[in-house]
Amino acid sequence: MSEATSTIYDRAAGNWARNEPVLLSDYTARPFVFAACEPLKGLRVLDLGCGEGYVARTLAAKGTHSVLAYDISAGMIEKAREAETAQPLGIEYRVGDASSDLQLGEGQFDLAIAVFLFNYLDTHQMQRVMQTAFRALKPDGRFIYTVPHPSLPFLRAKEEPFYFDRGAHGYFSGRNVLFEGRIWRRDGVDVPVRCVHKTFADYFECLRAAGFATMPKVTELRATEEHLRLDPRFFGPLKDQPLHVMFELRR
Repeated sequence: MSEATSTIYDRAAGNWARNEPVLLSDYTARPFVFAACEPLKGLRVLDLGCGEGYVARTLAAKGTHSVLAYDISAGMIEKAREAETAQPLGIEYRVGDASSDLQLGEGQFDLAIAVFLFNYLDTHQMQRVMQTAFRALKPDGRFIYTVPHPSLPFLRAKEEPFYFDRGAHGYFSGRNVLFEGRIWRRDGVDVPVRCVHKTFADYFECLRAAGFATMPKVTELRATEEHLRLDPRFFGPLKDQPLHVMFELRR
């Protein structure tokens, strides 16, 4: 039986904690999320699957009205609260399963984000989170989420700085199958990641079923030329490979 995601991240929380870019995806994904979330001044933000709060802190520092952040890992939330105590930004952190009923009021938030949450959920759980985001958003509120690129497990070998082990599964036969993986920090430390594999069609269908009627903007994220110049050794193995996908849409 697979170990619970919350247990894995309770144990690894210390290696995720950071206040500056460290992990691969802090360079190749999160800066694009931060840019897409702008303008943030005065917004009420809901962060689903917040981890140790790196994204929530970055957004709050840009002038949000408030940030409410959830994660299933008590260890991650403990690290997030420690950072909030050290440098208060007005973020409220709660332990909670975003795929269950979080008891959020309707139409309270201007922006909902889920940064690498859905790779830990199957399609049914993901649809429930999307429904939660849909209900929680104000009319015309924005929903932004990132996921590993669906092709990544089938293109990369089990090697640094990022991989998922697909075993004998194919792109379609591996739907809703858990692939274990690792992602590296630039200092050489690797941390656990998971991917419950989904196709592009799964993401679109779950959005539709959750109530979203607008076409999302879809951005495929990768190691850019700027990344390759910054650290050829670290980013070089990822040249010209799809790493992540960002979806942006309105309620």
